[in-house]
Amino acid sequence: MTEETVIARREGRLGWLLMNRPRALNALDQAMIEALVAALDGWRDDPAVAAVVLDSTSDRAFCAGGDIRAIRTAALAGDGATIERFFTAEYALNAAIAEYPKPYVALIDGICMGGGIGVSVHGTMRVTTERGLFAMPETAIGMFPDVGATFVLPRLHGALGMFLGLTGTRLAGGDAVHAGLATHFVPAAALPALRAALVEQGAAAVSRHAVPPPPFTLAPHLSMIARCFSAGSVAEILTRLAAEPGEAARDTLATLRGLSPAALCWSHAALTRGAGLDLRTALTKELALTRHVTRHPDFAEGVRAMVVDKDRAPRWTPATVEQVDAGAIAAMLDG
Repeated sequence: MTEETVIARREGRLGWLLMNRPRALNALDQAMIEALVAALDGWRDDPAVAAVVLDSTSDRAFCAGGDIRAIRTAALAGDGATIERFFTAEYALNAAIAEYPKPYVALIDGICMGGGIGVSVHGTMRVTTERGLFAMPETAIGMFPDVGATFVLPRLHGALGMFLGLTGTRLAGGDAVHAGLATHFVPAAALPALRAALVEQGAAAVSRHAVPPPPFTLAPHLSMIARCFSAGSVAEILTRLAAEPGEAARDTLATLRGLSPAALCWSHAALTRGAGLDLRTALTKELALTRHVTRHPDFAEGVRAMVVDKDRAPRWTPATVEQVDAGAIAAMLDG
């Protein structure tokens, strides 16, 4: 028998969801998304379920993102229907989590990227351990920060969201709390006790087990991030970074120069637009943008280089930010 990739069970008055695709680091596929939606729908109006917990059976990952390999395969085959079905379902799940009428607690111990942030950040409580590893790395694969990130990231302090969305910078668990992607820090050693307490006490157990996170490692760089990533275009961000003293700015500039120039531009535009949208509208706009992005050559090439062949040597089209057609980017966001 095929093992369930989502295990939904009752634990006391909790609905407990376990993502159970450890070999794929719990990368979300269509079946997982549909199973999560079905469980949430079933518990929404059940008076015996007071809260929902999202957890993982993997000791390495909470959720590494969406099953981007499958999306690339569909894109190469010209199978737009499969791509549309996946993103429609995923974004509907993100909205359902945000609007869920009961406490929704995500327990993040390990990799939490892309779609993993989508199934956690919209919930009531996002608990992370020191082993939590958060990122929106979409510009490295010719995509854009989605799953509602165009709504969430612009609402982080200063220009931090634009920085995270464009660079794909990875945040350890404590840093994710400081940034606002997580809400509570619980040491990994205390996670078993928290799980037991959740069954006995419900969502209130989270605050009783949380401790202050370690200092924010990005704190020394926040002023540089604010100066550079508040710019009105990617080209201007690069110009400002080049004028900044210090190793952090140089490293950030080098990072951006290695990412998809087109993806940087449409991500910057989408994040800028998202600052003025509600979540539902942002998700609708994201869905429309996926139809263009997944047909762009950088998407298939980025996933090939970073996920399939793993040679880390993508050939972007165009090769530089300066060559990106601003009119084409604007048309993608309007279409």
